[in-house]
Amino acid sequence: MNTSTAIAALREARPPASDPFTYLTLIEPHLSPEVLPELDSILQDADLTQTIGWDLVNKLVKLPGCETCLETIARLGNPREVILKVNETLGRLDADDGYEADEENTKLAAIDDVSYTHKFIALVGMLPILHSRIKTKFPSRFLADTLTAVFNAYAQNPDEEMTAAVVNMVHSLSGRRRPTLPSRKSSVNVANPAQDGDASKNAPDPEADDEREDQAGDSAEAAMQQRMLLSFVTCVLEVYANKNDMAWSGRLYEYYRPDKIVSGPGRITALASFRENPQLLAKDALIGQLVALITDLGLASCSRGFIEQLRDGPVQTNPFELFEDATEPDDIPLSTGGCIVLIAYWVFSSTIFDARRPKPDMYIFPDHLALLDKVLGGDEPDEIVGALPGVVEALVALGLWLEENKFISSAPPSPLAKPTSSGEKDEEEPSSDFMRFIHFSTLIALYHRSKLTKNAAVALAGQVLKFNPDQDDRLRILYDILENCDFASVKAVALNWFRDELVAASTAGAALDPNGGASSSSSGSIFASPQAMDTVQYVVFPNLMAEFKDASVEELEDKIQEYILFYMQAVNFGLFLWLDGSRWEAVLPANLDATVRERWWEPLVDALERIQGRKGKNDEGEVIGDLDVLKERLRLLGEAKGFAGGGGSEDGEATDEKGSGGKKDEPVDERA
Repeated sequence: MNTSTAIAALREARPPASDPFTYLTLIEPHLSPEVLPELDSILQDADLTQTIGWDLVNKLVKLPGCETCLETIARLGNPREVILKVNETLGRLDADDGYEADEENTKLAAIDDVSYTHKFIALVGMLPILHSRIKTKFPSRFLADTLTAVFNAYAQNPDEEMTAAVVNMVHSLSGRRRPTLPSRKSSVNVANPAQDGDASKNAPDPEADDEREDQAGDSAEAAMQQRMLLSFVTCVLEVYANKNDMAWSGRLYEYYRPDKIVSGPGRITALASFRENPQLLAKDALIGQLVALITDLGLASCSRGFIEQLRDGPVQTNPFELFEDATEPDDIPLSTGGCIVLIAYWVFSSTIFDARRPKPDMYIFPDHLALLDKVLGGDEPDEIVGALPGVVEALVALGLWLEENKFISSAPPSPLAKPTSSGEKDEEEPSSDFMRFIHFSTLIALYHRSKLTKNAAVALAGQVLKFNPDQDDRLRILYDILENCDFASVKAVALNWFRDELVAASTAGAALDPNGGASSSSSGSIFASPQAMDTVQYVVFPNLMAEFKDASVEELEDKIQEYILFYMQAVNFGLFLWLDGSRWEAVLPANLDATVRERWWEPLVDALERIQGRKGKNDEGEVIGDLDVLKERLRLLGEAKGFAGGGGSEDGEATDEKGSGGKKDEPVDERA
C-alpha cells in the first residue's frame, strides 16, 4: 500500500466515522515513517489521543521520526496510562516488542531500523511531560516506577546520548535550572521536548485527585521525590563509570608523579588524551553534569557522617527495591558504588581541573581500607573487579589523593598494625591493616582491565606500605607476598619494594658508615642488617636443584614461562646486590653469594640451556626473546665481581640503577 492510499484511509476512517478502538486497529497496518506527519495531525484531537494514544507508544517508537507523535501523545494522552506504557516499552527495548507475532507486528518489525539509543531517548523525553501532568497526592509512587524502568533500560547501554537524555529528564523532573557550566562543555545534545516544547498544549489530567494535601504533606512528598531522584542519579553515575574508562587514577598518578611518565615517539599521556580527544572530553563533561545534578539534589558536602554511613552501612547495589516501601526520604538509600565514584570525582576534579569541590573527611585507615574491603572482600575478587571496573578505579584514585595529601590515619597515635601472620597460615589470625590494604591493592593490579589503573594501584600500595611504622611488620608483609602469592608479577613488585627498603635504610644518615657502606649498627633498622635478607633469601632465591633435576624440557619451559617475570626481577635484584662488590656486604648473610650460585643460579642457567637447545621446534619469537633476555641477565650476574666465581664485567655497568633490564615503571605485566 502506497503512502497516499494509507493517508487517505486514515482520514476517511477518522472518528466519528468509526469508533476509537476500531480506528486503532486501522492505524496499525498503515504505520510507516511517511504517514507520521498526518498521524500527528490526527492526534491533535485530544479526546481521541486520550483514548488510544497509550496503545500506539510501543509501535511508534520503532519508526524513524516518531518523536513528534510521541510528544503529542505525552501532552494529550491519559498521562497515567501513557506512563505505564512508556515504562513497559522501556523494559522491552531489547526484545521485538513483547507481543505475539501477527501480521501488523511483523510489518512493523520489517521497518524497525531505529537504534536502541534513539528509542530510549524518544521514550525518556516523554516522561517529564507526563509526570508534570499527573495531579495526585502521591506523585512519588509514579516516579518510583519510572525511575526503575529508565534505569534498567539505561544500564543495558549507557552511552553518551542516553546519559544526556537522563540528565535532561532529571533536570525537568526536579524542577531545577542551573546556569550552563563554563568549561568542559559536552558536545552531546539530544532532543529535550519537556524544555523546548510548548507546555500550554498539555491537556489536564482526566483522573486528577480532587483532594489536596496540606502544605506539610506537599513538602514531605517533594522531599521524597528529591531523594528518589538523588538515589537514581547515584546509580546512573556508577553504571556510567563502570562502562566508560575515565582514567582518573591514571591521570592523577601522572599529575602527582610526572617523573614516572614514560615518554617517546607516539606516546601520549592520559592527561593529554582527555584534553585533546573530543570523545574523551565529552565523557568528562557528562560525568560533570551528573555530579552537578547530585549537588542540585542536595548532596553537596562530604562530611564525616556521610563517610561513616558509606563505610559502615550495608552495600546498596539496587536502591530501587526499597522505593515502594519507603515512607520517608531517609528510607531511600544511595548507591554504594555511585557514592564512591562521586567522592573520587570530587577529589579528582579538584586536583586536575582546580574545581571547587567538597573534600572528603576521611583517611586511608580506617575509611579507605573499609571501602576496599566492602567492594573487594567477597569470594571472587576477579569477578568483582571485572564487573565494577569504574568503582574499583575510583577507589584507586581516591587512595592516591589521600596518600598524596597524607591523610593516612584518623588516629595517628594509635597503633595501626596488628601482627601479620607468617609461616603457617591461621585463617582466624588477623593480618595487619597494612597487609590487608596491600592485598586489596594488588588484587586490583592483577585483575583490572586498565594498565593505567594496574600501575596506579601498585604505586599506591608501595607508598602506603612506607607509612607502616613497624619495620618488623613491613618485613613480614613482604615475606608473606614472596612466599604465598601465586602471581609472578605481584612477587616481582614485592621484591622491588624489598629492595627499596634496603636503599632507604642505607641512605638514612644514621645508617651510613664513614665509607658510604650500609651499616647494620647505626640505625637499628632491620633492613640495614643481614636479618632482613636472611628472612627472604629462600623465597627470592629458592633451591631449584631438586625442582629442576628430573623435570623434562617441556616442564622446565612451562615453569620458567609461568614465573619469568619474577625470575627476571630476582636476577636484577642479584645484580643490585653483587654488581658493585662490597656495596651491600653489610646486609648480606655470610656466603650468600656462593649458596645462591649453587642452589639457584646454576640450575636456572642449565634449565635455560636445555630449553634453548630446542630452538626451531615450535618456538615462538616473544617467548624465545624473553628467555634470551633472562639468560643474558644471568650471564651478567654470574660475572659480577661481588658474586662468588664472578670476575667483574664491563657490560654490567650498563645495568640501570633499579636493575630493570631496560623496562621501567612496569610493575605489573599485562600477561599476569
